[in-house]
Amino acid sequence: MAVVPLSDASRVVAGLLFLTIVTIEFGGWFMTKIVRGDVPMTDFQKSFARAGHAHAGVLVTLGLVCQVLADATTLTGAAGWVARLGVPVAAALMSGGFFASSAGRGITAPNRFIAILWLGAASLAAGVIALGVGLLTA
Repeated sequence: MAVVPLSDASRVVAGLLFLTIVTIEFGGWFMTKIVRGDVPMTDFQKSFARAGHAHAGVLVTLGLVCQVLADATTLTGAAGWVARLGVPVAAALMSGGFFASSAGRGITAPNRFIAILWLGAASLAAGVIALGVGLLTA
C-alpha cells in the first residue's frame, strides 16, 4: 500500500495539534492536583475540570484523524476548511467552555460562559457533517 503524503494544510494543522498536546499534558498534571485535594474546588468544578480535560484530549485526537480523512475528500473552499478545522476548533471551544463556565471561588453551577461550550458543539457538528458528506461524495 502506497503512503500518500498529507496536503500542506493537513500537515500544518496536524503539527499545531501535536503541539497542543503539551497543554493537555499540563492539564493532566493539574488534574492530579485537583484529585489530591491540593486545589480547592467544588464538586461541580471538579466534574467540569474533568470534562474539559477529557474533551480536549479526545477531540484533539479526533482532529488529527480528520486531517488525513479531509485529504481523502474532494472538498474545497469553505467546506474543505470546515471539514478540516471543525473538530480542532471544537476541542478548544468545548474544553474552554467547561473551564470558563466553572471559574471562580465556590462556583456550584455554570456561568454565562457555558455558551462557549455550545459554540464548540456547533463547530464539532459542522466539522463532522462536512467531513462525513465529503467522504461519502468523494
